[in-house]
Amino acid sequence: MGTPDKDRADVGPVGAEQMIAEARKAFFVMFALLAVVWLVQLANFADHYGLSRNYAVVSGDVGTLPDILVAPLLHWSWAHIESNSGPLFVFGFLAAYRGVVRFLGLTLLIALSSGAVVWFFERGDVATVGASGLIFGYFGYVVVRGLFDRHLIDTLVGVVMGASFAYLLTVAVPGTPGVSWLGHLGGLLGGLVGAWLFRDRRARTAAGGGGTGRTTAGGAPKALPDTPRADLYKELGDLGLL
Repeated sequence: MGTPDKDRADVGPVGAEQMIAEARKAFFVMFALLAVVWLVQLANFADHYGLSRNYAVVSGDVGTLPDILVAPLLHWSWAHIESNSGPLFVFGFLAAYRGVVRFLGLTLLIALSSGAVVWFFERGDVATVGASGLIFGYFGYVVVRGLFDRHLIDTLVGVVMGASFAYLLTVAVPGTPGVSWLGHLGGLLGGLVGAWLFRDRRARTAAGGGGTGRTTAGGAPKALPDTPRADLYKELGDLGLL
């Protein structure tokens, strides 16, 4: 009888270890993505930005449809890539730390939605490249993910990030010169849709029949009612904070 109780008492640390492992993977994935973007920029600069001219998305040009997948890696200048790198890493990490596999699917969806909106609705012979569509997609995903997954900590993260970076939405609407607001809007929509498509479908049942992984003085699991507050206690317990 002692062994099952000990197993239940270990639920919290195991959850924390898994979360830390996913966060570590998310960090290295984003570091690798940024490294690729900067290496591409070096090659692009050496070619006098020929890559950006040859692989940009151009509205209505069927030949540029495959470029929807590579255009996010390209930029027009050093200032362009520098302004994108910080937000790309921060929002990308926040989008990836709950699961790298889900993040890769999300990235593909955002790239497709951002590029498709530009391809269908951009006016004139405008060549569009840049990672800003991904940034807006990750931003939208992070803001609403907690609502779809019913993770209270993620919901709080979304509220904080949404309040702190709400100004980003000003360049997802018409009126900012020299900025592909359509690419931003398409990425944002892709992130919002991705939050629903890639939501956590597993039933949120508390470990050990409603417990948080903590134990009473006698070694038995301490149960909490199945309420939103109990979910928060469960997540804090998984992080080792309770």
